[in-house]
Amino acid sequence: MTEAKVRKDTATEQTGAEHKKEKREKAIPTLIPIFRFVKPYKITALAAVAALVFVAAISLSIGQAVKLVIDEGFVAQSEAQLAAALGIVSVLIFAMACGTFMRFYLMSWLGEKVSADIREAVFNRLLSLHPSYFEENVSGEIMSRLTTDTTLLQSIVGSSFSLALRSSLTLVGGLIMLFITNVKLSLIVLSGIPFVLLPMLLFGRKVRSLSRKSQDSVAGVGTYAGEIINNIKVVQSYTREQEERLAFAKEVNTAFEIAKKRILQRASLIAAVIILVFIAITMMLWVGGTDVLRGNITAGELGAFVFYAIMVATSLGTLSEVYGEVQRAAGAAERLLELLGVSAEIETPKNFTSPNLTDAEYALEFVNASFSYPSRRDRFALKNINLRVKPGETIALVGPSGAGKTTVFELLERFYDPTTGQVNLFGSPLHSLQLQEARQHVGLVPQQPVLFSADVAHNIRYGKTDASDSEVTAAAIKAHAHDFIEQLPEGYQSYLGEKGVRLSGGQKQRIAIARAILKDPAILLLDEATSALDAESEQHVQAALIELMRQRTTLIIAHRLATVMHADRIIVLDDGVIVAEGTHAELLRSSPLYLRLCELQFNQK
Repeated sequence: MTEAKVRKDTATEQTGAEHKKEKREKAIPTLIPIFRFVKPYKITALAAVAALVFVAAISLSIGQAVKLVIDEGFVAQSEAQLAAALGIVSVLIFAMACGTFMRFYLMSWLGEKVSADIREAVFNRLLSLHPSYFEENVSGEIMSRLTTDTTLLQSIVGSSFSLALRSSLTLVGGLIMLFITNVKLSLIVLSGIPFVLLPMLLFGRKVRSLSRKSQDSVAGVGTYAGEIINNIKVVQSYTREQEERLAFAKEVNTAFEIAKKRILQRASLIAAVIILVFIAITMMLWVGGTDVLRGNITAGELGAFVFYAIMVATSLGTLSEVYGEVQRAAGAAERLLELLGVSAEIETPKNFTSPNLTDAEYALEFVNASFSYPSRRDRFALKNINLRVKPGETIALVGPSGAGKTTVFELLERFYDPTTGQVNLFGSPLHSLQLQEARQHVGLVPQQPVLFSADVAHNIRYGKTDASDSEVTAAAIKAHAHDFIEQLPEGYQSYLGEKGVRLSGGQKQRIAIARAILKDPAILLLDEATSALDAESEQHVQAALIELMRQRTTLIIAHRLATVMHADRIIVLDDGVIVAEGTHAELLRSSPLYLRLCELQFNQK
């Protein structure tokens, strides 16, 4: 079974569960929490509603003007009265145009602003979530919520809500004016409304279900495409372009088929409403025309009645279309509210403290610390770890893959909290500190450096956003990066491309080291920053690391033991347990595991 198939099956199972939930919920209550984002702009919203009510009132007044044109102008055959009636119509239409301008501008502004606020709220929530959330949720799905779903809600707030309110007002006002104009004809029109509402209820639920499924499928397409693009070199080196084309085409076609079903349901809904409404209008015209011929009503009354009947029919047609949009937006609202409702597992406590960097006996401590990842709770990555590191000490962590070395780093950066036990930073429990302040004292240089799609200066300045140009340059010099930066087309303003694609591995690493130097952390975490480099790049990076490690507490994850032989202490981990510690010479005598690792790398006996 291919990876795409597995992903698709998983998504299908999730979608099925979500559809069951949807059947128990209604669209409008789902959307209500979203309107809290409108509250800060209530004055604008009220002004837009006032403009909308004004336009609806003017629209209803035009029906009476039509009556005047027919009875006082055409039937009375008076040019003066016709001119006066048309003058009234012109004034009403001009007023309606002005009101429509205000309504459209204010509602569109409100929709765009609310959409921007929702995107900002979702992004802020994402930034605060624990890393395990992103391990369990696909990035393409998250991006779909941030972009596609918020765009749908923008359409609802900025357009559909306005249309729905205007149509509701004209529907109610039109019905009232119908009864005022002619009761008998009004009852004929009114008798058709239940038949119009019936397809809205029948098709509406299907539209909503298919809309949620369509949004999920589009997110799947984005996820698949993003994964292939991010790994394009692997795809091309294994000559899998044709297979990926076919797989992506299948994903796109699946999304299209779902969208086609949704469009069919909405089109059927609109067509059914139009047919039923105009059947009622045709019956009304037959009865009304007969009454005009018999002299029971005037032609102007019938003209006004037809105007109001068309207004009611148009309002119902608009409401049926908006109802489909609301059903579609309800799916987007659910997805966004789910994300906004996720609580961060790692947060700053209400009564937080600050670490004492000067008087603490130990820079960091692990006290009986055990930990298991949320996705593998039955297996401990660390088991009852006890480790104390003095300020300025250099500690190396060695051991086979899966021994728990990276987990130590992730607990120190408080990406996770230990399941049991405690981690201390400069004498204070890590979980009692202000989260951003605690992380500010810790700097990481990973094995695979992360660079952003920006210029060199931005990437270095990420370690200290308010750093001056001279500070950025000084950090680059210490990281042995200044010379190659100066040779780039635009120096420190050179754009690096996505993930720093325009730089070599060693150059990326030195940029990351410059960033860490600029951050100036008290504790430095090095995840074997030279293991993937050639000899010349390694020489430059090693020189930069020596500068970075000076007078800092340093922990090094060592895959190549030659890089840590001169550490103050070497900690040997195996299956989440500290099995030995000491200097290189001591461990060669006392630790069979360390000796075996050395023999594998150095052929040392």
